Amino acid sequence: MAATAREDGASGQERGQRGCEHYDRGCLLKAPCCDKLYTCRLCHDNNEDHQLDRFKVKEVQCINCEKIQHAQQTCEECSTLFGEYYCDICHLFDKDKKQYHCENCGICRIGPKEDFFHCLKCNLCLAMNLQGRHKCIENVSRQNCPICLEDIHTSRVVAHVLPCGHLLHRTCYEEMLKEGYRCPLCMHSALDMTRYWRQLDDEVAQTPMPSEYQNMTVDGSTYVFHSKGI
Repeated sequence: MAATAREDGASGQERGQRGCEHYDRGCLLKAPCCDKLYTCRLCHDNNEDHQLDRFKVKEVQCINCEKIQHAQQTCEECSTLFGEYYCDICHLFDKDKKQYHCENCGICRIGPKEDFFHCLKCNLCLAMNLQGRHKCIENVSRQNCPICLEDIHTSRVVAHVLPCGHLLHRTCYEEMLKEGYRCPLCMHSALDMTRYWRQLDDEVAQTPMPSEYQNMTVDGSTYVFHSKGI
């Protein structure tokens, strides 16, 4: 006998209720690892001691007629649309966000596709305005975010590319700027500081040197002050 939504991972979800906090969809995924029904892989992973492999999902259950069937975009029994967008590789169902499946990334990305390109060295889809204007680091997206230590490549949170080429989750980047401006991996500036440094130089240039130090220099090897001409 097939398990129902109330009996398994999607317990408490009323019949006909679409989606979860992560996705808008009209079906539940039948997890091949435990045969439980969940709205999405994230809901599954938050409630189980193992992870759902999205690529191995074969069956879904319609939220309306509750028929379990092969993963597809529309219910074969009652014609419920499971998702405006459907990927038969990732088994991703969701409302239309201009998604596209990137073969090189191996997963779906939020588009539109024409606004992004896949950098083969970084191994990540980046905005078109970064093409030829970013520092490449091989397989940089396959590293965890240095702030939260969670995966970047498959995260639903947008990645932010620092000038040094390292990646952070956009939300982690915004939190980091409240405390500092350096990349946590290489300590290079995470922002273009040119204007700030120029402002400091101007302030120094406009600040008169105290008369007792005007004719003095520093010997870097001995750190002893010398008056000019002595």
